[in-house]
Amino acid sequence: MHLKNWSQLVLKSNSLSLYIHWPFCVSKCPYCDFNSHEANSIDRGAWRRAYLKRLSELAEETTGRTIETVFFGGGTPSLMDAETIGAILNQVHQLWPVAPDLEITLEANPTTAEGQKFIDFAAAGINRLSIGVQSFDDSALKFLGRAHDAKEAKAAIRLASKTFERFSFDLIYALPGQTEAAWREQMETALKFEPEHLSVYQLTVEPGTGFHKAQVEEAEEDLGAQLYEVTQKVLDGAGLPAYEISNHARPGAECRHNLVYWQGGDYLGVGPGAHGRLTLDGITHATQEIPNPQGWLKAAVSRETPEVRRDSLAQLERAEEILMMGLRTVRGINAEDFEQQIQGSLQDFLSDSGVKTLQDENLIVWDSGNLKATAKGLPLLNGILATLLG
Repeated sequence: MHLKNWSQLVLKSNSLSLYIHWPFCVSKCPYCDFNSHEANSIDRGAWRRAYLKRLSELAEETTGRTIETVFFGGGTPSLMDAETIGAILNQVHQLWPVAPDLEITLEANPTTAEGQKFIDFAAAGINRLSIGVQSFDDSALKFLGRAHDAKEAKAAIRLASKTFERFSFDLIYALPGQTEAAWREQMETALKFEPEHLSVYQLTVEPGTGFHKAQVEEAEEDLGAQLYEVTQKVLDGAGLPAYEISNHARPGAECRHNLVYWQGGDYLGVGPGAHGRLTLDGITHATQEIPNPQGWLKAAVSRETPEVRRDSLAQLERAEEILMMGLRTVRGINAEDFEQQIQGSLQDFLSDSGVKTLQDENLIVWDSGNLKATAKGLPLLNGILATLLG
């Protein structure tokens, strides 16, 4: 199931990915700005029926497309019951052709209660687990509002390695007061589990989150940059080079679903607040479903549509989106792939003076037909994009 060619998913005109959003969590983490909600009770049967109905509706306008990846995100989708997951995957197989190496990822928290469900998830069809570890330090986990401790995190990783063909886990760095030595220790602990994939994020304080309301301060810019550089060196040295600014994998073990996002592929977003990109008759549309869980559920089970947005993207909008997402990857943007997706030359969308300035500052390079950010440029993508577009 490992990926050999990064563009093989995106450039096949019939390729399609599927994102399923489960909006519920046990509690809201103070750093989280995702569409997630605490709930005292959940009518699981109603939610199962709603997902299945929505999939049937979307299948009608994507007939013949091949599903390459499925991703259950949230929220905390490991709070779903295996019966619902199995029903969704069975529906996918009935409605669409599926790739023989279909990648099916589920995000999970490493609490003991959720870990006990791993075997059931695998039996339902999940073949890749993404675990929200975040830290192996109990005090850090408490600060982050996590419901598990370090012992549970390690146990969940060990169980995942025995249960799933592929697994990954997340870590957060640049917490208040964290030193380089402490972060190196976290990475050393992670590497003992011999992961094929790690997602490593610098703590950011987003508006509207618990941390923002509590006025938690992010790490100083110099410290954040220092820890970012240390991360690249340690993980690259361990055989887990970055393939995207926050994601590291052994060659061939990249998350295929996320590559669809970063390379501008088509995907259906199903569930409260889920976004999608769908190309119909040569025009790519940006879609979004009702964010409120109960509002989405009500619309999904009725004759209404839970879709609240379907905007056709102009060529310039689409080009800017592919530039913004593609530059996050170490591969960058292939000029031929871009032209195939946009029906226009990459150079036509770039500022000649901006390109020269960024090249002179060693922030971008042209490499074998790919425009990409250098190691120096990757942490500066917002400024690079503005300069490229003039």
